[in-house]
Amino acid sequence: MKFKAEIDVMPLDALLDPQGKAVTGSMKNIGLEAIDGVRIGRHVRLFVEAASKEEAEQKVEEACKKLLANQIMESYTYTVEPVS
Repeated sequence: MKFKAEIDVMPLDALLDPQGKAVTGSMKNIGLEAIDGVRIGRHVRLFVEAASKEEAEQKVEEACKKLLANQIMESYTYTVEPVS
């Protein structure tokens, strides 16, 4: 079976996010003072072949831990759904 994974990788809350800080400052400059606390991360979409959803989730978890996220500085969440 083929599965689609949607993965969000974000900097840990305890760490500075220079990109997010710059965007937050820019929001104020364009009149959007109500927007604050911007954090910038990345979104990854991938497809995986697996016998079951559980196996696909295990493969996605391994990809996140080994390559897609730096666990010292980032957290990640993901969803895995079958492709129809």
